[in-house]
Amino acid sequence: MRAAFLQELGPPDVIRYGEIAAPRPGPTDVLVNVQATTVNPVDTFVRSGVFRTPMDFPFVVGRDLVGTVAEAGPGATGFRPGDRVWCNSLGHEGRQGAAAEQAVVAADRLYHLPDGADPYAAVAVFHPAATAYLALFVHGRLRVGETVLVAGAAGHVGSALVTLAARAGARVLATAGARDAEYCTESGAAEVFDYRDPDLVRGIRRAAPSGLDLYLDTAGVNDLETSVDLLARRGRVVLLAGARTRPVLPAGPLYMQDRSVVGFVISHATPGELAEAAACINDLLGQGALRPRRIEVLPLSAAGDVHARMEKGELHGVRAVLRTDGA
Repeated sequence: MRAAFLQELGPPDVIRYGEIAAPRPGPTDVLVNVQATTVNPVDTFVRSGVFRTPMDFPFVVGRDLVGTVAEAGPGATGFRPGDRVWCNSLGHEGRQGAAAEQAVVAADRLYHLPDGADPYAAVAVFHPAATAYLALFVHGRLRVGETVLVAGAAGHVGSALVTLAARAGARVLATAGARDAEYCTESGAAEVFDYRDPDLVRGIRRAAPSGLDLYLDTAGVNDLETSVDLLARRGRVVLLAGARTRPVLPAGPLYMQDRSVVGFVISHATPGELAEAAACINDLLGQGALRPRRIEVLPLSAAGDVHARMEKGELHGVRAVLRTDGA
């Protein structure tokens, strides 16, 4: 089969496109004919070696896929050839990735695609939306009526956070660039603040005089002195980005007000947590309530170029979707 794969870790140009051996499913696996995949920031971390994880070379890159079932093992109940399916947890902990014409997926990491869902739009939201779900409800412990601030709300994960939090009954404040304010409002933000505004903190305090219940930092700034100080009693900060930051931890305000800071990556989510997120995603896809801002559909052979563009910051507001030749 054709695939985008690595023979070594390194910069984007180590990604090769060509023929490798097709995978074979085990008894509890499903073989999927891949229609499309996409590229996430974490894919660049794995490829470069920033995020170390066990892998065998040649290593197929990519986390997310949408496709159809080609073959299901005897223990992979619930899946039949021809079923439209998706996954967002390949390419980590020894699992081969999704950027290939075929992929093997463990049955407990595979989900049915809702009827009528556009596969290219859907594959663009799987990873950001699942990340948002876990950040809000598993790690952030969001409750109805709470006030949430999403830093970096115009990004792929940020906009999903805004959408999911607003639909869960939270009051959502957002920080973003001025050009993205309207988009954040459309996603469900009650108020949007320009992150460049020198009075940003003062504006947030006015909007949330009793403090924030949940602060989600997708921008990777991780200014804990500011974010912890903005929290209400028992408020929580969830960090989702900024692997190289080393912020100061304001221990006094943290423990004296029962506040907390937690970080997480979706790569460590359990199959049960991922399935819980998938149920929410499928529900929103079925309602037409979850969609990417903009997608760019490219051939799978463009994987290396997309990695390079992502690292250069050239994909603002765009999700690059890679289709296989079979698609």
